Amino acid sequence: MAQRLLSPSNRSSARLAFLLTVSLSCTYLCYSILFCRSTVMTRRAYEGKKCQQNQNAAGKKLLGRADVCASLEVRTAEERGSGGQRGDAASSGSLWVDTKLRNTSVAQKYGNKKLPNALIVGVKKGGTRAVLEFIRIHPDVRALGTEPHFFDRNYDRGLDWYRGLMPRTLDGQITLEKTPSYFVTREAPRRIASMSQETKLIVVVRNPVTRAISDYTQTLSKKPDIPTFEDLAFKNRSLGLVDASWNAIRIGMYILHLENWLQYFRPSQMHFVSGERLITDPAGEMGRVQDFLGLKRIISEKHFYFNRTKGFPCLKKPESSSQPRCLGKSKGRTHVQIEREVIEQLREFYRPFNIKFYETVGQDFKWD
Repeated sequence: MAQRLLSPSNRSSARLAFLLTVSLSCTYLCYSILFCRSTVMTRRAYEGKKCQQNQNAAGKKLLGRADVCASLEVRTAEERGSGGQRGDAASSGSLWVDTKLRNTSVAQKYGNKKLPNALIVGVKKGGTRAVLEFIRIHPDVRALGTEPHFFDRNYDRGLDWYRGLMPRTLDGQITLEKTPSYFVTREAPRRIASMSQETKLIVVVRNPVTRAISDYTQTLSKKPDIPTFEDLAFKNRSLGLVDASWNAIRIGMYILHLENWLQYFRPSQMHFVSGERLITDPAGEMGRVQDFLGLKRIISEKHFYFNRTKGFPCLKKPESSSQPRCLGKSKGRTHVQIEREVIEQLREFYRPFNIKFYETVGQDFKWD
């Protein structure tokens, strides 16, 4: 009815006014969106600049802004790397390397030094260095490369000294160190428990006879004038009396040392890695280590290859390096030749200790 009362010229004016209103509304909406995006980008740039200024200011107020700066840096790096490549396997490996490098870089800048969540406590010549080098490529693990020997040799220096040795970590990352002699140090379990009763413990074990020969081979390379393996291993070889006081023999009596640890830690807090399976199936063993530490299974078959010269697995060449990562020259050295009869006598000696060890940890390592 109202439309019929309007003249043709008035109807044209109404249409024009309606179109103009719609046009102005669209223009306003577009400018609003652009303004908000510009504000967000400007704020992020401002935060990045402030983080950089704080770094250059000799650490003043850095702790107060550490979380903001860390999250900003990780977020920015993730945005750079998310260019639609996530479904590709090769790109996935590249993203994993980028994540490890990025997390390490951010942790070094903004992380805190913390006491370890987990320790590789033993055993000497079992494969502890391999486990350390393999697990430290995980982006959520930060590990000390050297052996601090805190709980056996340097305990009087105090926990603050010990903490100061650790790499910086972000929330959610695991701090790890390894010292194989802890496993056979009487005071170590009590001292570690006094630091934290929730510490996770990794023990790398190996056939005790092979381990003893490897131990002797290492000592011989440093002290060529020591007695023969047979002279050190037996009190009376003709009677088959093994000298259990010799350190190379004593370390392999795993159950005796384990009983000391179980006075302070629950069995669920200890994970035993097979030194033999670490060579034949490194991905499988490291998968179980990652499960034990509560980590996502990132280290897998694609990270390893078998080095026939050394006789053990190595890590494949990362994109940031021109060389694969193998353990040092001291690893994989040829063992001294030991008579078959001596090996059999030592197997008989270790058998009852091995059986009790299998029963206690619920795992058959098949050393007999």
